[in-house]
Amino acid sequence: MTGEQAVRGSRPYRKAGAVIVAASTCWGLGISFVGMVHATKDPEARLAMLQRSRGPWIIGQFLAAAGTMAVPIGFVRFAQAIRSGPSKTLASGAAAALVAGAPLFVVALADRAANLEKFAYRRGPSWPFLSYSGLHVGALGALGAGLLLSPLKPWSGMTAAASAPVFAAILAGAKDIPPFVFYLVEGAVGAQLMRYEEFAVPAGDEPDT
Repeated sequence: MTGEQAVRGSRPYRKAGAVIVAASTCWGLGISFVGMVHATKDPEARLAMLQRSRGPWIIGQFLAAAGTMAVPIGFVRFAQAIRSGPSKTLASGAAAALVAGAPLFVVALADRAANLEKFAYRRGPSWPFLSYSGLHVGALGALGAGLLLSPLKPWSGMTAAASAPVFAAILAGAKDIPPFVFYLVEGAVGAQLMRYEEFAVPAGDEPDT
């Protein structure tokens, strides 16, 4: 084989990316079952909507919870696949933040499924969701920096890194943020990880010294 011939590359992050994309899709599907409820401002109208669609709502919360727990698994796999260095350290930190935050949102989703009125009237403590969101923002910042230090194409790292301060500002100002923005960015990163290919130089083509 000569250096001009095509060399089949490896896709070291394909499985991690596939988990992230599948989990993000699962999450998005779950919240779409009674999608308009999140955009409805009036609590009485929200409650009536939930009562009419109790079954799909409960199923949707379980799907969203499954996606919430699975996304960090994908990023853990990504961090494990990176060779040692700053990129691995940052990706590991991002994965740890996602792992820590996921149970907080899963508990909130379980509560939404169990108590329709509580969710419709936005009752209950806000700190679990705010903690989950804050950890997510920090994870995106670390992930973006890690991607920018890796051989991956820079657009995915730039997207994650740029989104972190924007989401942080929204969260600080509104004390709320739609979680789908996190999963859109993470799904895009997952798609990039699936496509990334490393090409090895054949031993016979290494330059003479």
